[in-house]
Amino acid sequence: MKTELDSLATALYVKADDLLKGSPQFGPWRPAVGISPQLSDAELVTLAMMQAMLGFTSEARWLRHAHANLRHLFPYLPQQPGYNKRLRKAAGLIRRVTRTLARDTTLWSDDVWVVDSTPVECGRSRETVKRSDLAGWAQYGYCASHTRYFWGLRLHLVCTLHGLPVAFALTGAKADERGTLLDLLAVEPQLTAERPGQALIGEKNYFGREFEQQLAELDIRLLRPARKGEAERLGSQLFKLLRQVIESINETFKGQLDLERHRGRTPGGVAVRVLQRILALTAAIWHNDHTDQPVMRALIAYDH
Repeated sequence: MKTELDSLATALYVKADDLLKGSPQFGPWRPAVGISPQLSDAELVTLAMMQAMLGFTSEARWLRHAHANLRHLFPYLPQQPGYNKRLRKAAGLIRRVTRTLARDTTLWSDDVWVVDSTPVECGRSRETVKRSDLAGWAQYGYCASHTRYFWGLRLHLVCTLHGLPVAFALTGAKADERGTLLDLLAVEPQLTAERPGQALIGEKNYFGREFEQQLAELDIRLLRPARKGEAERLGSQLFKLLRQVIESINETFKGQLDLERHRGRTPGGVAVRVLQRILALTAAIWHNDHTDQPVMRALIAYDH
């Protein structure tokens, strides 16, 4: 297989199509009697991944580009309203395909994870905050990395050291990171059951005796920098280097996959746009892994 976008799109389409043929219940619900969609669900997932990979934040502009340049891959392309509606209904399928790709990599069994959260800004003006459909979920929060306040959500990520997403969640900006992490692990207990003795690297804010005890009960070893007044912790000499790993994963989402320019205006819209970017990163790592590329998280071969 070649490392270019058409090859990635073809491989992803085949993987998604095989998943849906074997488990049709994973696809979006539709009536048993009716008109079959001209764009299949596997094609929709592939189209959504390509949109995120190529950096099109506007669905209308993306579909104009697809009509002009991608008809060799997609004989039928929907209009923007239809694409938007189908994409939001396919959020569960996108999540399922993302997990299927992640499991089909050599990185899935890595015994070291990193955990962090990053802001997903959803508005800047006071009028937006008052009128937005996201009100009640989106909140004002503080981003210590950029020393600024923002209004929006937080994307919580558990990844391997190569950046492969293992678990993720979108919460309000003020949600407790420790509680969110425990919820992620509780929702999918098989993640820890499959990996006894898993190491988890986090920032200073992942602290607390009860929190660490709960992780220990899941057989997870937490590694984090010491907080002020604490004794030196195991592995502290590595945290400066590992901090760069965590920041570089976030930068891939923000700098290359335009996470902060998602343009979502509703809870469903924001959720599926974030899922598109997680799918794009996972698909690139999956394809790079299967083609023996030296850098798993490299997107340059696919983003043009």
